Amino acid sequence: MRITRLEPFILHVPVTGGAIADGSHQVGHWGAPGVRVHTDVGLVGTGYTGTHAHLATDRAIVDLIEHAYGPLLIGRDPRETQALWTTLHRHPPLQWVGRSGLLHLALAAVDVALWDLKAQAAGEPLWRLLGGSADEPLEAYDTDGGWLDRSDAHLVDEARARMDAGYRAVKIKIGSPDPGRDLRRIESVRAALPEGARLMVDVNGAWDLVTALRVGRHLADFDVAWLEEPIWYDDVAGHAELARALATPIALGEQLYTLDAFRDFLAAGAVHYVQADAVRLGGVTEWWQVADLAFAHRKPVVPHIGDMMQVHVHLAIAHPACALLEHIPWMRDCFVEPATVEDGRFVPPERPGAGTALRDGALEAYDVRR
Repeated sequence: MRITRLEPFILHVPVTGGAIADGSHQVGHWGAPGVRVHTDVGLVGTGYTGTHAHLATDRAIVDLIEHAYGPLLIGRDPRETQALWTTLHRHPPLQWVGRSGLLHLALAAVDVALWDLKAQAAGEPLWRLLGGSADEPLEAYDTDGGWLDRSDAHLVDEARARMDAGYRAVKIKIGSPDPGRDLRRIESVRAALPEGARLMVDVNGAWDLVTALRVGRHLADFDVAWLEEPIWYDDVAGHAELARALATPIALGEQLYTLDAFRDFLAAGAVHYVQADAVRLGGVTEWWQVADLAFAHRKPVVPHIGDMMQVHVHLAIAHPACALLEHIPWMRDCFVEPATVEDGRFVPPERPGAGTALRDGALEAYDVRR
């Protein structure tokens, strides 16, 4: 099997309710710049990364896929995933400019597509190809009902609705200009949840260290399961100080791009829940390296969605560090086999591949390059 051509695309899909906000961002569409990798045996692998649907940077990502990585891929066997990842990541002109950032997102999209092809060629869903078992259920937690721009009453209603649907964990966004508002919202949602249900909170990097120390000490009063991205994403020392000072565990990882970045946070004791994201990292290949590293530190891995739920379902089923996965269903109608939650658990995919195959009509509906 040989790669014959690359077909880039850019999907811009509306988010829930037309717009959402967290402590640092406002988003109306989710961006998925990506690629379909065609082969001489008729198999097509699909991979994409996740953005805030900024057209200029999305175009830059697919241009990098096509023109920087394309010449290195044509004629190669896509099943040689480890070797190809090393070739793309270590290619001297690209290594000089792209060990993280846009070029790394492009690498993620390509790598996911190659693993999709590898699983298709094996006739297996990716989780089974990676040695996983579906005997243990993969629990889902919901984030899509907890955006910062929603009212307190909306948060409470959504939390109750998720419990009625079988979920046992929800996450809400905090990071308001008024931390008192955040604490009131946490208190309201916690009061609405049944005994034993988990509540997580996410600041999206909006606090400084002083605010995180001051507000974070109150979270234990509401049995908050984790405090996510409390301060600037790259601040290893600040997160380590928080981890030592607070009773509530620290979760982070969606803004970390490399194995080396995760190594530094883990070595510093700055993270308890590792939220590795295959589309911020260099795809499945580097995600697995990070998950193994976290496992060696006996830290749980809870993949960040970034609406890359498709491949993360496979990875979370397959890796022993994972037992919980985020649910944000913005792109659900784009896929042939969308990620599905029943009674609070993800249904194991059964189609060969990584679950990223686009349904007929998805490109026509959402591809902004057309």
